[in-house]
Amino acid sequence: MVKLGSRLKALRKEKNMTQKALADRLGLATSAICSYEIGSRYPSYEILIKIAAIFRVSTDYLLGVEKNRYIDVTDFSEEDIEILVMLADSLRKKSH
Repeated sequence: MVKLGSRLKALRKEKNMTQKALADRLGLATSAICSYEIGSRYPSYEILIKIAAIFRVSTDYLLGVEKNRYIDVTDFSEEDIEILVMLADSLRKKSH
């Protein structure tokens, strides 16, 4: 679970969310989020699932089991999805 802390912190910062804001959404103390991020404590299964839902990632991604991150496109039109696919392809070519 070494990756949990760093992934949680990165996801939280991507959303410009403070530890307090995340703690409030989860019904926890800010110190719990800090402990998760530094790796001195781990969330319960219930909290882990809630964290995954908030950031729209899998629990496997949070735990470091899976390296891929997926984008939830539930509310996107087919045209929007196609634009995202083209952008992702373009970024992949750029990084090689």
